[in-house]
Amino acid sequence: MRPVRFNIHPIQADLKNSIQMADMPEGHQGEGFFSTTLNGVVGLARKNSIWPLPFATSCCGIEFMATMGSHYDLARFGSERVGFSPRQCDLLMVMGTIAKKMGPVVRQVYLQMAEPRWVMAVGACACSGGIFDTYSVLQGIDQVVPVDVYVPGCPPRPEAIIDGILKMQDLIGKESLRRRNSDQYKALLASYGIQ
Repeated sequence: MRPVRFNIHPIQADLKNSIQMADMPEGHQGEGFFSTTLNGVVGLARKNSIWPLPFATSCCGIEFMATMGSHYDLARFGSERVGFSPRQCDLLMVMGTIAKKMGPVVRQVYLQMAEPRWVMAVGACACSGGIFDTYSVLQGIDQVVPVDVYVPGCPPRPEAIIDGILKMQDLIGKESLRRRNSDQYKALLASYGIQ
């Protein structure tokens, strides 16, 4: 007889206490209304509706596929729709070894994405070149595009990728609507040669 691995906990009779709700943004609440800042509402909407674009070149991509599967279910965090068109996505997830010849392709995909856009480097190769300290491998994608979240590991486990998504959600939810128009952000893009 095989041991049971899943659903070993009995179903809770009190379903209302077992559901966790997202916190409301700070604001004023009354009978039949809730008011808050535009930054809070837009941040809450953006962080819970991320459309990732996987740019997978090696083993980290397989771990991402496991993360999207039913056992880990990345859709719980609002990342259900994985897109393969940069014009429709807002999170570029670079996973795996990026050769120097692929650097301009990563940059072009990044430039085709609409603002606001974020980048997550998944795995040691995307973060720092990994074990491939050679002339042909890019030593971190932050040499061609700005990176918001780094997920370490070789390859990172699905739990680490989910943790990276949660960190990305925190960053997106707290980002000001005016950040993209700030002089500091424009200077960051200019340091990468991006207008």
